[in-house]
Amino acid sequence: MKVMVDVSVVPIGVGVSLSSYVAACEKVFKEANLTTRLHAYGTNLEGEWDEVFAAIKRCHEVVHQMGAPRISTVIKAGTRTDKSQTLDDKVRSVEQKLMK
Repeated sequence: MKVMVDVSVVPIGVGVSLSSYVAACEKVFKEANLTTRLHAYGTNLEGEWDEVFAAIKRCHEVVHQMGAPRISTVIKAGTRTDKSQTLDDKVRSVEQKLMK
């Protein structure tokens, strides 16, 4: 089953700069061959359910290996059965409505 996810992985106990942890997770998501869109407070992921959630698990493993004793993650997930849709399709639909 295809899924679109918005995920925010926040290491706790590592200081205030988190960009190295974000970069590590982005590498994990790319290695998993997921479609990704990094944004200011997280990442949108698109792919098969099991692959997406396996990548999120791997991200946790990597961030812990980097020294983070705790991680707080927020995940929003959506699936559709009525049609195939991509992250780009969703954004394009809103942008088209803004032009009217």
